[in-house]
Amino acid sequence: MIYTGKALSVDLLPSGTAHLVFDLEGSSVNKFNQQALRELQEAAEVLKSADIKGVIFSSAKPTFIVGADITEFTAMFEQGEEQIHNWLVEANKVFTDIEDLPVPTVTAINGIALGGGFEMAVSTDFRVATANAVVGFPEVKLGILPGFGGTVRLPRLIGADNANQWIGSGAQIKSAQAFKEGALDSIVEPEVLIEAAEKIIAQCNAGKLDIQKIRAAKTSPLTLSPIELTVAFDTAKAMIAAKAGPNYPAPITAVQVMHEAATLDRTGALEKEHQGFIKLATSPVAANLVQMFLNDQFLAGKAKAHLSNAKDIKLAGILGAGIMGGGISYQSALRGTPVLMKDIAQEGLDLGMAEARKLLEKQVGRGRLDAAKMFGVLSNITPTLDYDDFGKVDIVVEAVVENPKVKKAVLSELEGLVTEDAIIASNTSTISIDELATALKRPDKFCGMHFFNPVPLMPLVEVIRGEKTSDETIATTVAYAKKMGKTPIVVNNCPGFLVNRVLFPYFGAFSKLLHDGADINQIDRVMEKFGWPMGPAYLLDVVGLDTGVHAQQVMADGFDRMKVGFESAIDKLYAQGDLGQKSGRGFYVYETDKRGKPKKLPNPELPALLDSIRDGAKDFEDQEIVERMMVAMCLEVARCLEDGVVETAIEADMGLILGLGFPPFRGGALRYADSLGLAQFCEIADKYAHLGELYQPTEKIREMAAANKTFYGV
Repeated sequence: MIYTGKALSVDLLPSGTAHLVFDLEGSSVNKFNQQALRELQEAAEVLKSADIKGVIFSSAKPTFIVGADITEFTAMFEQGEEQIHNWLVEANKVFTDIEDLPVPTVTAINGIALGGGFEMAVSTDFRVATANAVVGFPEVKLGILPGFGGTVRLPRLIGADNANQWIGSGAQIKSAQAFKEGALDSIVEPEVLIEAAEKIIAQCNAGKLDIQKIRAAKTSPLTLSPIELTVAFDTAKAMIAAKAGPNYPAPITAVQVMHEAATLDRTGALEKEHQGFIKLATSPVAANLVQMFLNDQFLAGKAKAHLSNAKDIKLAGILGAGIMGGGISYQSALRGTPVLMKDIAQEGLDLGMAEARKLLEKQVGRGRLDAAKMFGVLSNITPTLDYDDFGKVDIVVEAVVENPKVKKAVLSELEGLVTEDAIIASNTSTISIDELATALKRPDKFCGMHFFNPVPLMPLVEVIRGEKTSDETIATTVAYAKKMGKTPIVVNNCPGFLVNRVLFPYFGAFSKLLHDGADINQIDRVMEKFGWPMGPAYLLDVVGLDTGVHAQQVMADGFDRMKVGFESAIDKLYAQGDLGQKSGRGFYVYETDKRGKPKKLPNPELPALLDSIRDGAKDFEDQEIVERMMVAMCLEVARCLEDGVVETAIEADMGLILGLGFPPFRGGALRYADSLGLAQFCEIADKYAHLGELYQPTEKIREMAAANKTFYGV
């Protein structure tokens, strides 16, 4: 044994080649924490003077290296620019030492090699991988850029155009594409991975492969003319900036760093990378996106904790076909759980199957499925007009019309037709789970399972616990949602649950702004600039003004503070039959474009309608619009946390991000309030206290502000 540590070890193969194996103790995956980096540096020092023919880097785990340990390194980001720079210089010495070893080096990649894991790989002379390998640099999705030499080595390895795309998008690249573009040198079967690496080293030592030429290319400026450099990088900047948008600086910064480093040697290029990394790592966007990553892990951990108490779902039932039922059926069948899709009319079944088929055809068109897989998924959806086979189902998702009387009648009938162990879940967005449970003899087997439309695209599922819902019911429903590829968040029953409860104070603030004379176009523009995918007027049109009016009434019945207290623009539009996109007219009017999608245009009748509900127009500063909209929403999210609707600030914020499209770069409503400082947040809220209880912080929030506390406890 040449070297032994807790993260890696180095042995000598019979061929005389050193074999460095990553196997991080106490972890299911390999990642670069401080210990792993330190041991890699120590091993590199030993290898510099060892009597060996080459070095192979591989993993004893099912994946190679998933990247850096973000939980360790984020604390370092808060220590200041000088400390970050010192850490980067020290960490990068490890990889330059590996790149400069006096013998040939090969990385043997099994499974995933992302971020720092692939930076390790590109510091070696060659890379061989298995067919299932996935490589790439996802750092921009965390608001940063590669910090272990990725922006330096990748463009010199695969060319500026490919490197701009890889790093600027943060995409995970499959082995076939990586091989085609020159990031991998060979793809082999898993059982010959190490043997293939040994053969490459033997070829190097036999003079058949020139490692000095490879190293010279990786440590020198790019071999492009000034014009070629300008074309390559300026084109990439334009494309990536347009895709990333103004609120996500990491992609464009990464491309800019590669551009500035293109004419420099390795030392100069690495310094450019350090500067870019520091600029991003110290930004609030990076802090929020890293927190998002940690939040995802937190939610995954909570979902996993339910699995031990969950029943296995082998067959599911869906009541109510149509767009929603078809979408749920498609998602279940796509992820391997067969479904019985029942409706009372053949037209509903036809619509549901057509929706599933349309979604599958899109997948085939994008190359994600082949025809055989498509028909396999369709065969897992059994449309039916009766309950004949419902005695075999493990769970039924009721997705009929959003009417409590209809739902209760359907649920009561259904309960007598399924086994006593079967779980029944209602896909309701507003109706009380406890109220629906009164129709059932086994309320412990009943819960809410709120999907968001369109089902295939929206990642969130609210799993709603009723007063009598059992832990096993919740666990099984969470497991089913997880199996469907969704992110489940468990919430307690209340009007609107989590997402709709916090959405309607936001809509209420919008209605009040219009009533007070604000310009609808300014409101939508300002909130889109804040980061929302669409402004509140456009969002209401997409949701449907009939749905908005119904849900607003549910919220007002449940919470006095949500009563609007005046005839709103939403009410007026609904009363005259303007329902938004579904009717072609709402706050905007809609025409079908060449792709068959609704195109938003100004509604020429809206100004007169607004004049009828207010005393004239009034100019508002953009900041006041943001404050009035966001304070109302943030305070309601805080109330949900206080009321125990959700257990943690993380779940509250992720519910909004996954269910509503709250701007991820802001980290969520509670993290946004934290970023302002709760004392400052309360001061802003107090400016609008005259507008009603929606703008009045609770005593708990004021206590937190006085004690300089935060929702995230940092």
